[in-house]
Amino acid sequence: MTQAPRRVGLVLARASQVLGEEPYYHEFLEGLERVLTPSGVSVLVQVVTDREAETATYERWAEQGRVDGVILVDLGPDDERVGLVARLGLPAVVIGDPSTAHGLPTVWTDDAGFAREAAGFLAGLGHRVIGHVTGPVAFAHTQLRRGGLEAEAADRGMTALASEGDYSYEGGRSAALELLKIRPDRPTAIVFDNDVMALGGLAAAAECGLRVPADVALVAWDDSPQCQLAVPALSAMSHDVERIGELAAQAMLAALAAAPATVYQAPPAHIVTRSST
Repeated sequence: MTQAPRRVGLVLARASQVLGEEPYYHEFLEGLERVLTPSGVSVLVQVVTDREAETATYERWAEQGRVDGVILVDLGPDDERVGLVARLGLPAVVIGDPSTAHGLPTVWTDDAGFAREAAGFLAGLGHRVIGHVTGPVAFAHTQLRRGGLEAEAADRGMTALASEGDYSYEGGRSAALELLKIRPDRPTAIVFDNDVMALGGLAAAAECGLRVPADVALVAWDDSPQCQLAVPALSAMSHDVERIGELAAQAMLAALAAAPATVYQAPPAHIVTRSST
């Protein structure tokens, strides 16, 4: 007897422009499908504008039987979506910190630890005031990165300043301008929470008449071809995003089989040094 087709849902509450600019989820989906497709599981992706629309999507999918499970991303502390999918009876996998998952299977990246590594890398280059262009502060991984960077800076006697972005080029440019116009102690290095915002940071530095890296060093979170092709090429905290997608798929297949929830550790990230530092 042939098994009925199965489908996994992924809802992304992002502006379509931001999603189009950002390579992360394209790479994540490649890894996800590499494992799911041979198992006869397809992926349904829905892009929505806000959390309310995301909640409505899960409710509609559950009512209509559109998906057999869901992957949750961009969670905040005590995120209501964890309880929602449980009430709807949808097997789910969390991409994020185990503290947000409340017992669901989780693919975990040590955001706080890698942010500390980025701050330590810049300290080793002699920087004493560093900036952080974050993603949306409601996200747990944003809070963890900001906390890690600030903790490492404090341990090393450095000053850390933050400005919120939205993962877009323009958001990165605007947040970087806010940091670079601080007087008198502007940052001499800035860490960006994704590669697209770091490209906006290059534009902001040029607008301020600052040379990269002579006047300000830039580090992107998530390496990509865009980082390599930028002028100057961007140093980055590199993650194996496709592998994270593969781990999410393995966790999802286990959840669909009603296996006990497990925390899957993503491969360690590492600094790739290029011309921007």
